[in-house]
Amino acid sequence: MLDVAVIEEAAAAEASLDPIRSRILAALAEPGSAAMLAARLELPRQKVNYHLKELERHGLVELEAERRKGNVTERVFRATAASYVISPSALGAVSPDPARSPDQLSARWLLALGARLVQEVGALLTGAARAQRRVATFGIDAEVRFASAADRAAFADELATAVATLVGRYHDESAAGGRRHRVVVGLHQIPDPRPGTETEAEQEN
Repeated sequence: MLDVAVIEEAAAAEASLDPIRSRILAALAEPGSAAMLAARLELPRQKVNYHLKELERHGLVELEAERRKGNVTERVFRATAASYVISPSALGAVSPDPARSPDQLSARWLLALGARLVQEVGALLTGAARAQRRVATFGIDAEVRFASAADRAAFADELATAVATLVGRYHDESAAGGRRHRVVVGLHQIPDPRPGTETEAEQEN
């Protein structure tokens, strides 16, 4: 089972978003049959069977084993991944495009960058799985607490300068056999999970 799988087809995305099917996917983090799922989720077995067939058709669950129980063959399934991410490619022409309105200070542009990241890495994972190869990636995840908006702005300026310097140092447009890589750096306030707490944007308005 994969840790994360990217859903790239609209029909598969629709199947995964159905409330009953999402519950079945979560339950199939551990292998189970239709009868086991029906008891666990308190649903009719016939309904579970129907949704399992749809999930299997879209590659979201797979057959783990078949067991004989008297005159009946029990099919045991498992989810293909522990969690799923829907690629913006499933939205077709209405998927976010960072090229439409690039703006380093726009939260919506940051979302578009994130959407493109999911789409491109998802495509890489799909191709690598077919070729039975690994994808070379690198990620940084950090938190920083700013004392003021001025500090945040200064941090963003220094970060932009540092990234531009590194890109300029290593980018080689004429390198024979060179491979293009994308660098995305994002900075955003962490949403406060406490209800009734104002975000920084609300405080500044």
